[in-house]
Amino acid sequence: MTLRGPQKTAALGASVVVLMGSLAWASVPFYDWFCRVTGFGGEPALANSGSDVVLDRTITIGFDASLARGMPWNFRPAQREMEIRIGETGLAFYEAWNPTSRPVAGTASYNVVPYEAGGFFTKIDCFCFEEQVLQPGERVQMPVTFYVDPAIVTDRDASGVHRITLSYTFHEIDLPEVAQTGLSPDEGRNYN
Repeated sequence: MTLRGPQKTAALGASVVVLMGSLAWASVPFYDWFCRVTGFGGEPALANSGSDVVLDRTITIGFDASLARGMPWNFRPAQREMEIRIGETGLAFYEAWNPTSRPVAGTASYNVVPYEAGGFFTKIDCFCFEEQVLQPGERVQMPVTFYVDPAIVTDRDASGVHRITLSYTFHEIDLPEVAQTGLSPDEGRNYN
């Protein structure tokens, strides 16, 4: 069957709407993937182990913490900055405290500035990979293990970076089922 005139226009219009809707739906996961792979927008890289190369050159790593609107926790870095050699594995801690009388679940989003350094700041292990549930009055230390890829020193855009800041923002999320069943905090969560 061949479409003509108004039927052809309507079919073409519907096809365009479906195509644009599909692209809009796919844009968020595609952008997330793109940022993780390239480091665009300050998105850190991920690795399973530390670097094989450690340079004599050092870099300062700053740590920042914030809370999304309505998140009732207190959240801060245990230290404001550290100096490490490029390629050396670093370990930093953030502290979270739930001052409320109810369990609160949260998840952290993160970024790295300057953006040019995002693809070179490599996280090995991080509390941000898991949702966190804090019981009333509970205080925890949450680690992040990382290194700065030695390739940063030869990158045209990032070679002049002398300070990188790792920022986390905690957002409140719905309590997972395990937290609602009354299990102990250690049974209901996993800190990396």
